Parts: sequence; structure tokens; C-alpha cells
Amino acid sequence: MANIHLVLLIHGHQPVGNFDSVLEKVYQQSYLPFLEHLAKHPTIRMGLHYTGPLLEWFEERHPEFLGKLRELTARGQVELVGGGFYEPILISIPPKDQAAQIKRMRDFLSRRFGYAPAGAWLAERVWEPQLPSALAAAKVEYTLIDDVHFQSGGFELEQLHGYYIAEDGGATIKVIPGLKSLRYLVPFRGVDEIIGFLRGAAERHPGGMAAMGDDCEKFGAWPGTYDHCYRNGWLERFFTALEANRDWLVTTPPGEYLGEHVALGRADLPAASYTELMEWVLPTPARQQLIALEREFSGRPDVQRFLRGGIWRGFLCKYPEVNLLHKKMLRVSRMVAAARGTGPGSRALIEKARTQLLRAQCNDAYWHGVFGGLYAPHLRTELWRELIRAETAVELLRTKAGAGVVSEKCDFDADGGEEIYLTSPTFAALVKPGDGATLAALDYRPSAVALINSLQRRAEAYHGRLTEVTHAGSGSVASIHDVVRVKEPGLEHRLRHDRWARHSFRLLLFPMGKTFANYDGVRLEESAEFAGGAYRPVKDSGGKLTLEADGDLVLPGTSPSAPRLSVVKDFEFTPGKESFNVRCVVRLKNATNSPGAGPQFQVGIEVVVNLLAPNEADRYLETRSGNGVERHPLRWAGECAGPTLRAVDEWQNVAVSLEAPNVEKYWIAPIETVSESEEGFECVYQGSQILAIWPVNLGPRGEWNGEISMSVHKARG
Repeated sequence: MANIHLVLLIHGHQPVGNFDSVLEKVYQQSYLPFLEHLAKHPTIRMGLHYTGPLLEWFEERHPEFLGKLRELTARGQVELVGGGFYEPILISIPPKDQAAQIKRMRDFLSRRFGYAPAGAWLAERVWEPQLPSALAAAKVEYTLIDDVHFQSGGFELEQLHGYYIAEDGGATIKVIPGLKSLRYLVPFRGVDEIIGFLRGAAERHPGGMAAMGDDCEKFGAWPGTYDHCYRNGWLERFFTALEANRDWLVTTPPGEYLGEHVALGRADLPAASYTELMEWVLPTPARQQLIALEREFSGRPDVQRFLRGGIWRGFLCKYPEVNLLHKKMLRVSRMVAAARGTGPGSRALIEKARTQLLRAQCNDAYWHGVFGGLYAPHLRTELWRELIRAETAVELLRTKAGAGVVSEKCDFDADGGEEIYLTSPTFAALVKPGDGATLAALDYRPSAVALINSLQRRAEAYHGRLTEVTHAGSGSVASIHDVVRVKEPGLEHRLRHDRWARHSFRLLLFPMGKTFANYDGVRLEESAEFAGGAYRPVKDSGGKLTLEADGDLVLPGTSPSAPRLSVVKDFEFTPGKESFNVRCVVRLKNATNSPGAGPQFQVGIEVVVNLLAPNEADRYLETRSGNGVERHPLRWAGECAGPTLRAVDEWQNVAVSLEAPNVEKYWIAPIETVSESEEGFECVYQGSQILAIWPVNLGPRGEWNGEISMSVHKARG
């Protein structure tokens, strides 16, 4: 019988900032048992890839694992594959950082295992046509992407049992097509069915290749797969079957196969990733349309091959929070690249900042799909923290200690509008005049805390599946892409859709009679003109900003002749030794001369703060009442008296004090998203929204002033 080469490339990754307990659990359920089973079957050979954060964790917590891995590589059973050390989406980072990421992985593997890897794993298999130049320049010989990449370029599935050459500007690399069919068979279907699939491929493509690149976590860490793979013995049966059929089924590491076979030809491929990610990236209405089309043509593979979604870059449009983080990363990258220093310790400081930058390029918080990604606050926070540290460090090389507030006008987030970026030794703040003159980002540098770091709650395509239940056949396990799990009941009732990005110091003018329940339910019906409209910067000096807007105050229930208002927002940023203060003064003026009673409405200035862990005793809100100071968990929702309020995070060592003179009350509500993760639908705390409220009655030409101050300092020490 004709033989075929089974080329497996198994990839293990844990994101920067993931919890140690999670890593330990996945280690015990997936990484360790997979390697132990592989060691018991020495004739089975494959490629393995572990990302830098995981390798560093192995080195610190389980060095014996690296010892087992060295044994398998020494006997030629395992080929280790490289890539970007901190698992960045390569096309999302500057060329210099691409080279640094790949070199750092090569150096690590060379030191620990004695050889430099020839191949590179692409994070999320994100491919763009310019990658051959970047990979070849970094001495990468090959990579693996999905068959959908090739199908998007016009290839037939039957042409994908060998490898191809991809080229950009004369630079070439070898590209292996991974088969989606194998990804969905292994380990979710019976071993006999998989062997049958491979036997058919061998008959049609003698001497060819069937390749699969996929996550190690699917062998034990994905829901239901530990019992399936190990307690029920699927992986042992699979490896035993591969050995039993080795007269025609040859397991071959990827680099070895490429070295012994010639390419099938050129492959000029479009930008793509795996099928699921290209669906996830679409805006919700487009994603729903694509899902409907896929169902309509589920029995037409000839049509399905032409149904594809967007490319990874679309996450920058779909989620402004991703874009803001990405542009902060690019800014810090430029700063680190330009950093120079001659003083003692300067070189070490720059190298440390470079490592912090590279860590902040870890891909997970830059997208969202069935894995939590962007929606996981601890993953976003760790990247922000690394960027704050790196930015603060390199700024010290070019500014004097104790320097005041530096202001810069720029299109920070590349959205076509000009922002104002203010920095000092203790804070960095990004003011967006075009979005209600709000603060989109606010960093407390002494503790490296991104204070806002929240998410706008929006409709996601998967929200419609909340009422579904998971059904799996007896004795089988379903792919993570095919199941619906709910971690707690009633999540469909906790959905909220915000009108505005979760920024701070947003001005909400809304009708009298609105209550806390309206605020919590996003039903204030506030004026869009002043909440999210464009303001004109008219002053920027020494940490003092003045921004203005004017328009008609159109609210539900108001008279047809809406009053004309002018609004002035004054910000004053004042740095301290290890603290800073932001004072926001709002001035309203009724420009209408008409006699009679003026408009009555409520004024709210909203502050958003995310201190991450809503149920931990060392994170809390402090309010004042007739009984003195009351302490609440961060997830607390309710109304309290003014004028002061305090949010404390002892773990991150930061405290935020709010003071609003003459305020009537505060409304406080948790910002909770209902999102999809590998373990099921879950409700995730994304910070607290705090609204200081004043009732207002503006007569003709009447004026009103209100203010709120935010003081940020260390919670301890």
C-alpha cells in the first residue's frame, strides 16, 4: 500500500498575565500527560511548539518538564519549532520587534536544547502576503498555516498534501498547509475514523503529506477532553494505532519532511487566519449574516469554500479598546527603539523596557473569539502594566526628574481625530475631544496601573445562543467550537449595550425623574450632543485644558423648542510626589432669551474605574452615610450620598478618591460583560461606573457650574 507522512505540529501557549493556578491546572491536565504518552511511543515523531511565557513558566515551576523535552529532542522524536517568543501577532508589530521576538525564541531554544529551530509558529495562524520577507530575514525556513488560507487563494483541498513556496520581494519560505479536517477529527472522533481518513489520503496522494497544526490544550485542557484523552484512553489508542500502521503511515517532524521532499510549487496567498477567527472578527451584523449563509449552504462544500470572514486587523475596528492598546504599544515601541542613555544603568534600563514591550505584544488581549481574550481583564491589565512601566522608564532618560506636565497633540489612536496626551512622572492621560471631551486612558505610573481599562458593552453574535444547551453524544466529546456552555443561569437578563465607550469624565444631561435603575439599565436617554459629541479645545497650557461645545438640549419630554446650551469643560492635571489630581469643572449656560421657566434636567459627570477583582477583600469601595464610612465590594451597585467616594485596590497599591462639592448623590453600577470563553458563557466584571449627579434648573441666560476631582495615590506605603 502507498504510504503517507503524518506531519503533526502541536502548539502550547499561555498568555502573559494568566493566573498561576490556571497554568498549573493546564500543565497537569494537558502538557505533562501529553508528553508522557508521547515518550511511551518512541516511533511517533512530531513537531512541538511552546511559547515563551510557557517556557519561562516551565523553567521556574517545572524544570523537570524541560528535562523530559530534552530527552525527546535528543533522540530525534521531537522537533522544537520557534516563533515570536511572547506569541505576538507578527503582522501587528514593527519589523524590529518581529526580529527581536523570533531571535529571543531562537536564543532560548539554542541555550536550553542545543539547536536553533528552523520553523516558526504563527500566532493564531495570522498570515499576510508580506510575511515571507519578515520571516526569511529572521532566518525562518518554514511555517504552518491552514488549508483555508490556500483555498482563499484558489487551491483545491486535493492539492494540499505537500508544501509550497511563498515569496515576497524575492524572499522565500516554505509553507505547510494544515488540514482543517484533521483539526476537527483529532481528538474528537474515533481512532478508526481518523485512520480511515489518513488511509484514503495515502491512496490518493502516495508519498504525500497530511499535516495538522493545533493546540496542545485540546488534549486535556479543553472542557471534557481530559477524561476523553486520558481516563478514557483516546490518546493511548491513537498513538497505538499510529504505531500499528507505521508500514504505510509515517509520523514525520515538519522540518524533516521538508528536507526530504520538493515543494509542489508557489503559493501566493491572501491575508487570512483560521476559519473561526475570520468569522469572529466581523462586526456583529456581518457575522450574523455569514453564520446564516454557512447554515444555508451547509451541504454545499463547493460554495462554503468561498464563504470567509475578515482578517485579524478587523479587531482594531471592531473593538476600539484593542486599537487603543495596540497604538499605545506602537508608541512605546518607537520610544524604546529611540531610547539612548549614557548614565549608569541606562543600558540595563533600556533592555528591561524592551522586554516589557515585547511581553506587551502577547496576542491574547488583542482579539476576541471563543477564547476570552480582550474580555479577560487580567490579560488586558498585564499588557497595559508592561507598557506603563516601559514608557515611564524610557521617559526618565529624556526628561528631568520632577518635570511638570507635558502635553502633546496627536492622533494617538489613528482614528482621524486629534487627541491630547498629557504625561508627568506620576501619570499619563489621553483626552479625546471628539468623544465628549472624555479621558480614554489614565495611567497611575508609581504602581503601573491603568485606571480606566474597561470595555463598552456591546451586542455580540453569540449572545443569541445563550438559551441553547450543550448536547454531546454518548461516549463522545465535542470540539470547543461546537458547544454551548453556560457557567451560571440567567445571563441573558444581564446583557447591557452601552451607548458610549467606557471613558471617564463623560457629561450626561438627562431628564428629571430618571432613577438608578435607569442608569444601571442604560436607559438614561441622555443628550448625545454633549455626552459623545465633538468638543473644541481652546486652551492647553501647563496641565490645564479647556474644551467647549454648544448645541440644542434635546431630551425626551422637553418642549419642541429645545434650549440652546453652551458647555465648557475645564481640566486641571496636577502631579504630586507619588500622586496626581484631576479636576474637572463643567460650566453650562442657557443661551436662550425666551421668557418663562428654563429647562429642568439632571447633570451627571461619569467616572469609570477598573480595579479588576470584584470579590476580593483587598479591593473595595468606601462611601459615607449617617453611620460613617461603609465599605462595599467592587461589584456593589446602588446610590450613596456625596460629596466623597473612595475606590481602593490594596493589591495593585492604588487608591482613587472622588470629591464633588454640592453633589446631590452618586450612582454606582458594575460594568459587567456577558462573554464567551472556552469554559462557557460567563459574566465578567469590567470596572465600575460612578455618576455624580446634580439637579439643574436653567432660566433664560442662566448658568450652572459643577465640578468633580479625582485624587490618585498609593493605597499603602
